[in-house]
Amino acid sequence: MASTSTTSHTTGDTTTGEQIPVRVFGGPTALFAYGGLRFLTDPTFDAPGDYPVPGARLTKTAPSSAAPADLGRIDVVLLSHDEHPDNLDHSGRALLADVPLTLTTPGGGERLGGRAKGLADWESIDLERPGGGTITVTGVPAIHGPGAREDVEPFTGQVVGFVLTGQGLPTVYVSGDNASLDLVREIAERFGPVDTAILFAGAPRFPVLFDGATIVLDSAQAAEAATILGARRVVPVHYDSWAHFTEGRDELVAAFANAGLADRLDLGDLGDLGGLGDAVG
Repeated sequence: MASTSTTSHTTGDTTTGEQIPVRVFGGPTALFAYGGLRFLTDPTFDAPGDYPVPGARLTKTAPSSAAPADLGRIDVVLLSHDEHPDNLDHSGRALLADVPLTLTTPGGGERLGGRAKGLADWESIDLERPGGGTITVTGVPAIHGPGAREDVEPFTGQVVGFVLTGQGLPTVYVSGDNASLDLVREIAERFGPVDTAILFAGAPRFPVLFDGATIVLDSAQAAEAATILGARRVVPVHYDSWAHFTEGRDELVAAFANAGLADRLDLGDLGDLGGLGDAVG
């Protein structure tokens, strides 16, 4: 694994015509190749089943379309948060032991230990590219529910998103479990336009939490986020395979069509690892 160093970073690089290969596997889990490295988001590979959490129960309804053994080399896991099983399940935790670097929240970095590193809001880390040069990964803010962070985090915990940039590389945004379009606007001001936005959606909600309000973007908000970011492509994740996700593929397709953005929506070739070879980037 390339060595890393912490830096400050507030502006994005110029977008390019390149589109990175992205494959989604269900829930929040996606694999993409970027700058010669392979990144995995929020790993969830358990079989369907129930997970008790404080005050509720999460139910996984469908298996992942791939197993960890199918993925090949993973250089970096981008983990939006470690406290909910629909973002990091038992199989995902086991996978982290074999990954050189996991980037997550500051609290998650402490809880996971080992090769995990927390990124505060707007904190960056530089990763060495195999062929020379660097990739900058910046932690960007996210709020896992409606309203102000101080009102939300006591119930749902801290979440981080990520922006990836590099000389001659497209700009990539991974939202994590974010429900705030105001934060999307802040990110767009610093890094927009972006080439690829991997947006967590699905409109998850619980009747006993925040009066049933969504705790991650709904489909219409995902389309609005795409407009705010000036995103050339949106790959949605976190909209299937769990019972508390209330909007799925059909709602996403309709929302992007209604917003005139149907051509920007990419549903990710479920399970197909073609084009994600080690040398991509």
